Amino acid sequence: MQLIKHSALLLAGLLLAGSAQAASIYAGQAKAAAVCSQCHGIRNPSVGAPFPPLAGRDVEYLKTALKQYRDKTRVSEIMNNIAGSLSDRDINNIANYYGRLKP
Repeated sequence: MQLIKHSALLLAGLLLAGSAQAASIYAGQAKAAAVCSQCHGIRNPSVGAPFPPLAGRDVEYLKTALKQYRDKTRVSEIMNNIAGSLSDRDINNIANYYGRLKP
């Protein structure tokens, strides 16, 4: 009986963890659509824009770059202003969303 209880708790925990991960992807998608996509697009940059596409980029690279822009240790007036409003959670969500996309 005790084993069944532990198994049920483990299964419930795994299901919650999976849905929390999915929620962060959706949050990243919403934030990317609102903040990033005007310049970087979703899969490709906006037509005629000189900005690099972010789809399929390495997640850790995106997180590091966004944190550097936010902290102004990487300088770009546009990106410093945009990233300055992002929380660690926003950065994680955006990076994971773009990292999962196929270019």
